[in-house]
Amino acid sequence: MRAHPSLDHVAFGRFRPNAKNVIDSCSLEHCSREKPGPASSRNALWPRSVGRLALGVLTVAIWAGGVHGAEVHAPDVHGVENNSQSEAGIKALPPPRPVDLRPQQPSKPADPPALPTGASPAELPNSNDGAACLAELRALYGTRVRAADADAAKSEDPACRVESPVLVEALEMGSVPVVFEPPVTLSCEMATRAAEFLASSVQPLAKGYFGRDLVGLRVGGGQECRRRNRAATGPLSEHATGRALDVFAFVLAGEAGGLTVGVERPEDGVQQRFLSAVRQAACGAFTTSIGPGADAAHANHLHLDIQARRSPSTRFCQ
Repeated sequence: MRAHPSLDHVAFGRFRPNAKNVIDSCSLEHCSREKPGPASSRNALWPRSVGRLALGVLTVAIWAGGVHGAEVHAPDVHGVENNSQSEAGIKALPPPRPVDLRPQQPSKPADPPALPTGASPAELPNSNDGAACLAELRALYGTRVRAADADAAKSEDPACRVESPVLVEALEMGSVPVVFEPPVTLSCEMATRAAEFLASSVQPLAKGYFGRDLVGLRVGGGQECRRRNRAATGPLSEHATGRALDVFAFVLAGEAGGLTVGVERPEDGVQQRFLSAVRQAACGAFTTSIGPGADAAHANHLHLDIQARRSPSTRFCQ
């Protein structure tokens, strides 16, 4: 059997399979072998012819795919140019990364500011000193907080020294002053913590349970040089350094002197729930919170202090 001329075209990428090529191939290689016969004979040979035709198409497609890699390309005068463009596209580098996405180079830390001539670090202003603390406290909670008398805060025992003592007469919660009865001397840090506790916890609880504003505190045991629970021996109390406050009652606004909620004996269930909520809030605000039910020494008041502990998150609540 002689080779069909279209196979040479396939080898050079010029063969395009179409109906005419298939029919010509069939007529040359297969159909020519069949002798004409009656219509019934032709009908009988039709399935065989279709099968041979399909087999021939599949063979040509597979052979052409092996030569040209999965598809047959038609002759094109721009074929060389197309190939060069595809190769250039493969070798081309990606576009540069935008500036805002490039890794930032670590900047050199700035040199610390130079000290004033003749000054040592201990002589420089400290933002955490007593003057700054008192100024911030007065700016937030009113002017009825002032620096305590230095002589009154002194003690014969050097361990009872109060850091930045302030005298608290009242703390303003918005437009409502909360009066301390009597005024107490505390360290500025403790006074700040107490003010934050009253503003963020006690005042909202008073409004929620009674619909009234907190207007006063019955307090005692501010700065006092003594040992814990007034014992003759043992560690010093936080009261000795002005870092503790004892609360005996909360005074709420109202007629005829308002409503007084005593820590020792609440009058009804609402007052009891209010005091329980206050004590729970105190456990988060202070490092120590002790009240009725803990021991005999705290049966009639709520003791709050900011004793330093190993971990800032450690709390002692009873």
